[in-house]
Amino acid sequence: MRRRTLFAIMLVAGLVGSSGTPAQADPVRQEDPSNAWTADLATIDNDDTNVTHTDGRLRIADPATSPASLRLPVPEGTLVLAAHPLETPADLVTADLTGKAAVGVTVEVRGRQTDGEWGEWRETGTPLPEATLMVQVRVVLSGTNATIAGLALTATLSRSPGLKAATPGLTYRVFATREGLVGGTTANGHVITSRDHFVALPSRRGLAARNAGDYTVKVCTTSGALRCEYAPVWDVGPWNTTDDYWNPAATRQSWKDLPQGRPEAQAAYQNNYNGGKDQFGRTVANPAGIDLADGTFWDGLKLTDNSWVNVSFLWTGTGSRATVGSGLLNIRTAPNTSAASIGYVANYARVPVECSTTGTTVTGTYRTTNQWNRLASGQFISHAYVASIAGGAVPAC
Repeated sequence: MRRRTLFAIMLVAGLVGSSGTPAQADPVRQEDPSNAWTADLATIDNDDTNVTHTDGRLRIADPATSPASLRLPVPEGTLVLAAHPLETPADLVTADLTGKAAVGVTVEVRGRQTDGEWGEWRETGTPLPEATLMVQVRVVLSGTNATIAGLALTATLSRSPGLKAATPGLTYRVFATREGLVGGTTANGHVITSRDHFVALPSRRGLAARNAGDYTVKVCTTSGALRCEYAPVWDVGPWNTTDDYWNPAATRQSWKDLPQGRPEAQAAYQNNYNGGKDQFGRTVANPAGIDLADGTFWDGLKLTDNSWVNVSFLWTGTGSRATVGSGLLNIRTAPNTSAASIGYVANYARVPVECSTTGTTVTGTYRTTNQWNRLASGQFISHAYVASIAGGAVPAC
């Protein structure tokens, strides 16, 4: 009876296909669901970054590795645990750590929402936006002495399971700088290449795993010809690491007295907030709220200098999401290959799809089709390059 109930739950959440076969989603433990479990800290795989398990402890693997966008020698490592099914709905996960270093260990959790998307990462002990039957935990180590020997987790329900936080798509005008740093390593372990396509935000709450786009932003120019790019969040910075400025004060991790949508670095630079310093005590030299990889900066937006941009934090929105694979995909003004391109969808990015229509037949990475997907912004992408769509069926336009 339990297996049948779990299957029904997973089907609704989009974790299995209607045929009963697993959908393309995050790995799920093959164990009975439970609301109290012990984390496996010893298994390190390709979605983990700069961590190792030796002498019974999880620790930093390379003390010389730190997030490229921070431009600081502060070593960081992340262990992303497998998604874990719960026996009963919960919106609060608490952590019991053993052998924890005095400082430098943070345990974070996210839940799969009713629309099939993962919610934002939150510190354990902080309620999730809504009750869920699937959670994922990650351990972040900061500093050479950060270690942990054991981790026990408990999920509980702190409020009515029917209560869901409002999730409008949030868009703010912020200052963008070019990250550069080719050859450096991002906070999720990606080695930066020439003309790369990703962004950095000053908070891990919106940090995607390497080669994933579950946290994607849409970045658009605010002057001249409109150019946009949908790009995954693969690094932490600029300036800060706990400034999720897109969130309201009730959930914002730091700088809660600032207006929603105002990065701390911008307030420090423009208004001498925090004495003009960032969280590390550095004098803020520009008001940056986002870093753009070179390809996003030069090719996607065609910028020639640091600039103000509009940034949409897509995981705060709702609706179906298409995942793009195999390189850059043109965003076109109409559903045909002769229509003007106004930018790109970067590899692994997940974009909000409003509806589908027909247009030019295209042979792409995944199929030959005349289907085009209209994005929430009103532009179009060819379905030939879409790896998958999650969050519900896409209606005809």
